[in-house]
Parts: sequence; C-alpha cells; structure tokens
Amino acid sequence: MRSHLRAGVRLSLYTIWTALMLPVQMVLVGLRLPAASSFPRFYHRGVCRIIGIELKVRGDQAPGKPMLFVANHASYLDITVLGALIRGSFVAKAEIADWPFFGLLAKLQRTVFIERRSAHAAKQRDAITQRLEAGDDLILFPEGTSSDGNRILPFKSALFSVAEREVDGRPLTVQPVSVAYLKLDGLPIGREWRPNIAWYGDMNMIAHAWNLFTLGKLTVEIGFHAPLDMAALTLPGAGDEGLMTTVTSVPLTGGARRKALAELSQAAVEAGFAESLFASGRRR
Repeated sequence: MRSHLRAGVRLSLYTIWTALMLPVQMVLVGLRLPAASSFPRFYHRGVCRIIGIELKVRGDQAPGKPMLFVANHASYLDITVLGALIRGSFVAKAEIADWPFFGLLAKLQRTVFIERRSAHAAKQRDAITQRLEAGDDLILFPEGTSSDGNRILPFKSALFSVAEREVDGRPLTVQPVSVAYLKLDGLPIGREWRPNIAWYGDMNMIAHAWNLFTLGKLTVEIGFHAPLDMAALTLPGAGDEGLMTTVTSVPLTGGARRKALAELSQAAVEAGFAESLFASGRRR
C-alpha cells in the first residue's frame, strides 16, 4: 500500500504543477482580475489528481451570495479538497501567513487571516465584511484546530461572529459542509490508518506529508447540507411536557445567536460525517 517511488513521483509533479500555477495566480491577484477567485479551484483539482484524491460529493452548494461555508477540519488536505469544489477564500489563523511556502499559497488564495485575541475582533469583522460585500464566499473551520479525523470537535461560537453582519442589507447564509476521508485503495479507513491522513497535535508536517504521498488512492466524501439563515434563527418556546417543540417570534441576538448557529452547524456536520462513514462500510 505504501510506495516511496510513488511519493517521489507525486512530489515532483506537485512541485512542477505549483511552480507553473503560482505565477499565473500572482498576476491575477496583482491585477485584481475576477479569475483570481476561480483559478485556485483549477489548481486544487490538479493537486487532487496528482496525489490520488477521488472526490465524492453529496448535496449541492447553496445558490446565492454572500455565503459562509463551515466545515470540520482534520488535515491540511482539507484545503485542497474544499478548494477544488468551492470558489471561495479560507478564513485562517494569522500565524499561517508567516509559514514558509504554505503562507504564500494561502495569501495567493486571498485567505482572510484572523487574530484569536479579542482586541482585534472588530477590525477582523470589518475586513471579512468587506470581502463578503465584494462578492467573495468564505470557508471557515469552526473547530479552531484540526482533529484526529475520528470525531468532530466542538464548534467555537465566537468564530461565528462574522455571520451576524448583514451584507448589502441581506443576512449572511451559512452552509455546513462535512468532510470524511473514507477509503484507501478502495478499503475503508479504520482508526489505525487515520493518523496517516489527519494532521494534528505536534505531528511534523514534512514527515507527515511524505508519508501521505506514499499511500495509494484516497476517497473523500464531501457533504453539502441544508443552509442556515441567520435571520431565521428564533428563540424556542416550551411545548408539551416541557419539550422545546414550538417557536416564538422573538429572534435570537448576540451571543445566543452565535451559540445557536454553532450548535446547528455542528449537528449538521456531525450527521453528515456519520452518514458518510456508515455508507462507506464502517460501523457508525
């Protein structure tokens, strides 16, 4: 299943492909051409072919703009997988901008870099709002870090603060997206193999990437789930036997809205993730 020769070929092709595509995107970004937002999708699709990633899609991307896609996060491969399907820019932690090579790639995809410190929150919301008003869709990983790929970490409600802003008088639409790494050479991936794909904790990125390149064909399923409208979030009321079965006309605001949106998004992603694993032949 592993092949260092395969890894060498893939690394060479990846290097050549990236070296050819980088100058093109630099020109597109530098001249602020519309293609700067769509060209990365072409690039990522090429990367998927080079490293042997098969993409399977369930559901449809919600129409209209502005759009915020929120997805679970297990690996740096998530960038290529989602980038190959979604015409949008990622929201990432500020330190990634200073990473060698990958920081450059992130900047060329017009990534929005955010500081985790609350002192910068207002400035960051304004920057994100400007991108949304310009017609850019954004991709956010609400877990705040990558997981081991076996479960979904809690979504941080603070990261949904951008969803509170209206863009051109319209509420932002949020679409949950689940990413599940299902098969390796046609066989279901179990817990013992998942660390070969998921990148988390203190793993060395270079060693991990080389090991990943030695593996065979990887099947990934991406689920696009029902979109959530910020304007439609309301306060649930008490129903029969104290169950929350009815809805009042009082809309949620502030922290309550962010928390509700985070919980609804996480529930949709968890359900989609579990469904993908179950359908692939693994036990739920």
